[in-house]
Amino acid sequence: PQPPPLYPCAPPLPPGGGRGTMGNVLGRKKPLKEVLREQKRNINKAIRELEREITQMQQNERKLTNDIKKSAAENQMGAVRIMAKDLVRTRQYVTKFIEMKTHLNAVNLKLQTIKSHEALASAMKGVTGAMKRLNQQVNVPQLQRIMAEFERENERAEFTQEAIGDAIDDAFEDETTAEEEDRVVNQVLEEIGIQQNEVIPDAASGSVQVGESAPQGEKEEENKGLDELEARLQNLRRG
Repeated sequence: PQPPPLYPCAPPLPPGGGRGTMGNVLGRKKPLKEVLREQKRNINKAIRELEREITQMQQNERKLTNDIKKSAAENQMGAVRIMAKDLVRTRQYVTKFIEMKTHLNAVNLKLQTIKSHEALASAMKGVTGAMKRLNQQVNVPQLQRIMAEFERENERAEFTQEAIGDAIDDAFEDETTAEEEDRVVNQVLEEIGIQQNEVIPDAASGSVQVGESAPQGEKEEENKGLDELEARLQNLRRG
């Protein structure tokens, strides 16, 4: 009998010969955002390489120009022709590389546009989902009942607060408070040299009689001062 093989058979390859997961260890599909980022990085790398090549070739072009001038001054026409051919070829490649760089920049802008569209689509999808969940959770009739109940309870709270305020005012309003108010009023009147019994009777009618011998201008000034005093008295009584 033949001896068994030294190594067991290898497991069968997945469909595609295992090439479908190259560069992807987990074997999952890359999201579009990651693919766009990778391609953008590759394009930027290629643009930088082209820029380095263009800079190097332009330096070589300047060197060839100086060598041609030097050889022409020394009457070495054969070398001049060879270097002229190299100079023309260098300029042609510089033009081609600049054109390739322009194309890569256009592709890069296109990728950026696609990336922006992808971000917009993702944001719109998230907002749509949130609005859908909100509309499912909100019960409009229940919300209307809650608002009506809130308005009713708010009115009751305002009425209760007003009633409590009136009750507190009635509870703390006594003769002592009234006497204190009269004392404050008299103190204010004494500071300006007027007695209360000279002002109160006519203040209710809105005018105060002063001596008849006073001139008209002085009467108007006194009436103005008494009006201001009456306003102060009213404020003190309300306070």
